[in-house]
Amino acid sequence: MPSRYPLFDRGKLRIEPLAERQHLVSLADVLEVGQRPAPFEHPDLPALAGAMKDARRDGSAIVVMMGAHPIKQGLSRYLIDLIRRGYVSVLAVNGACAIHDFELARIGATSESVARYISEGRFGLWKETAELNDIVAVGRFVAAGNFAHKDVSIFAAAYEAGVPVTVHVGVGYDIIHQHPNFDGAAAGEASDRDFLIFTKVLEGLEGGVVLCLGSAVMGPEVYLKALAMARNVARQQGRKIARVTSAVFDLLKLPGDLHAEASKDSPEYYYRPYKTILVRTVADGGRSFYFRGDHRATIPALHRLLAEDA
Repeated sequence: MPSRYPLFDRGKLRIEPLAERQHLVSLADVLEVGQRPAPFEHPDLPALAGAMKDARRDGSAIVVMMGAHPIKQGLSRYLIDLIRRGYVSVLAVNGACAIHDFELARIGATSESVARYISEGRFGLWKETAELNDIVAVGRFVAAGNFAHKDVSIFAAAYEAGVPVTVHVGVGYDIIHQHPNFDGAAAGEASDRDFLIFTKVLEGLEGGVVLCLGSAVMGPEVYLKALAMARNVARQQGRKIARVTSAVFDLLKLPGDLHAEASKDSPEYYYRPYKTILVRTVADGGRSFYFRGDHRATIPALHRLLAEDA
């Protein structure tokens, strides 16, 4: 149906090669497993690691949700190692994760200065990155392709391990949506399929673990809807999905009781990981933890505990 209003013509855009872009993250920033740039200790961290070990042993789901910052902070190898050790049943990410993972595998660098390139009208308009719009399965494509740095690709490692990486996109959120080869209908269909894959994994969440690594909106919101669907079916089958351990890793300072919902007149009420992951979804028999700190400190600290007695 023709639009009632004028549309921007993507065909007028000037698309430039990635070689012309200055990158903020390179392979030198990607940590080796075992590197710990900063120490992190928390009394609840062993309990979380123990819950993950129990879930792996019992075959319960271990769900990891994250935004792109763990990749930009050089933690890809840590996440890859957790996948290979069996500590990830599904990895739910936003579209930016696919972009940064793909760029690192392809050219060994990623990320750009938004402040610089938005003022020049060049932000996000890079030729090679838009190849993602023509790829159906990123992990399979990278794993099978001639990519010099695919050893740091979380998507490729997950594909090889048989672990789904589900990408949950919002049209207009990601730089590849700017490009002439973007197909919104195809992206929506793919993201819908990924949502159902994610939800299917949640059917096995009883006794399992949910980690939210710095995802303030996508992770909690997708998880909330998927959990409702999984619990709906479980209830019809006479089962429960209630005994869940959930954890949020982030930087915000959260005051008060983190296991009770904040009042609506406080800013914390509107922080979705708090009310959704720490409170509401574990209210019927689960437990939750909050780990405040830089990902480059917290994720290696968790990994160290999981790698013990492996």
